[in-house]
Amino acid sequence: MKIHKILIANRGEIALRIIRSCREMGIGSVAVYSDVDNGSPHVLAADEAYRLGPAESSASYLDIEKLIAVARKSGADAIHPGYGFLAENGDFAEAVIEAGLLFIGPSPEVIRRMGDKVAAREAASRCGMPIIPGSPGPLEEGEDPVGQAESIGYPLLVKAAYGGGGKGMRVVRSPEDLEGALRQARGEAEGAFGDGTVYLERFLERPRHVEIQVFADTHGNAIHLGERDCSIQRRHQKLVEESPSTAVTPELRASMGEVAVRLTQEVGYVGAGTIELLLLPNGEYFFLEMNTRLQVEHAVTEMVTGIDLVALQIQVAEGESLPLTQDEIDFRGHAIECRIYAEDPYQGFIPSPGRVEGMKRPDGPFVRIDSGVRQGSEVTMYYDPMISKLIVWGRSRSEAISRMRRALSEYTLVGIQTSVPFHLAVMNHPDFISGDVSIRFLEESLVDGIERPDPREAALIAVALEHVRRSVAGARTRNPGESASWNPWKMVHRMKGRRS
Repeated sequence: MKIHKILIANRGEIALRIIRSCREMGIGSVAVYSDVDNGSPHVLAADEAYRLGPAESSASYLDIEKLIAVARKSGADAIHPGYGFLAENGDFAEAVIEAGLLFIGPSPEVIRRMGDKVAAREAASRCGMPIIPGSPGPLEEGEDPVGQAESIGYPLLVKAAYGGGGKGMRVVRSPEDLEGALRQARGEAEGAFGDGTVYLERFLERPRHVEIQVFADTHGNAIHLGERDCSIQRRHQKLVEESPSTAVTPELRASMGEVAVRLTQEVGYVGAGTIELLLLPNGEYFFLEMNTRLQVEHAVTEMVTGIDLVALQIQVAEGESLPLTQDEIDFRGHAIECRIYAEDPYQGFIPSPGRVEGMKRPDGPFVRIDSGVRQGSEVTMYYDPMISKLIVWGRSRSEAISRMRRALSEYTLVGIQTSVPFHLAVMNHPDFISGDVSIRFLEESLVDGIERPDPREAALIAVALEHVRRSVAGARTRNPGESASWNPWKMVHRMKGRRS
């Protein structure tokens, strides 16, 4: 089936990312928006845009009936869910199909099966994927977990059977803490996912978080596109991703990739998916979960493979075979992604909503920014605080780190606090530079926090903004060839460079 128009059931940078691939492929794009997103970049970039409703996600981006109605009204023949919101919702995928539309992703049955972490563990085990020791099944209310906990051993993890993002997870280091952890995890999982089912799993102290990008078509073909190292995290939320991982040898990559592809084919998967693993220093790895969607960090894989993953999703959804075999995939160089959040890293990463009064974005060779925010945008409390992804590529990891440092030092946003200083601290930390990282990097390596900026910088930024305002206002009266002789942005970036 040839797709002519796609409705993107999402917002922000991922909606804009999908729109760009649609445009390159000659496919029409339909955006949707809530009241607070009216005028956002993804709305302006799409060929058509339709209002969903109020800012609350439940009344807009999570309203399945409204999304299907807009798809029919616009004449779209397919829906791309992006990531987050309804991307891993089997009911949504089923509703799309029942409406006679094409869902760009796996089948509802596969989404449900792999979204159930207990069922996913069982499928992975059958395919030869090492599994972290844990409960044979979900813990039922009223069931005594003490015996299971003792057989698994402490420390252990109480973990929600559905959902992700660190919700419904508690580390238990002694039997005395088990009951309270179960109660807290069940309550959090119920609130976040509408299901309080949990299970127990051995807690690994210092693993890396490594994931394998897989792709499969409707003809039984499946490949992997290498790994991404996502170990730099805060509360199970990824902050920095890179590809390849410094801990993965070619032999280990082939081993992990082979088993990941086997699992992909075993469950009848179609489209882009990610097999998430925990990797120990001795090279042992364990299955964590499968994400049945495009990942936030897909850009680093695109940078090292040269493959447009969104375009490939669309081609596979149309029924085409994968255009290349495993042997034809060529990995080149090193890519790093920093997720830039509207958070204050000097105050425990508290949210920093507000209006982006000024913005100066980095550019230059091999620098990419995926963002749904521009100057004048309002960052609200309604949605995820990620405002952009900054991605760089280098011929080597050291070159990529240097390029990321330079790009971060050029990135200035005024009006809100961002995580840019945190990312600069990571790029300058000797443990990250050496590649000696784990998911406990923040607790072990950045325990002293982040150095506060020179207070003169804020004053210089204010001067820079006023300079820009006056320059625009006076452009009409300036003589031809005349330009401002002083650029305060340069002073801001020089100060940043001295700090880094």
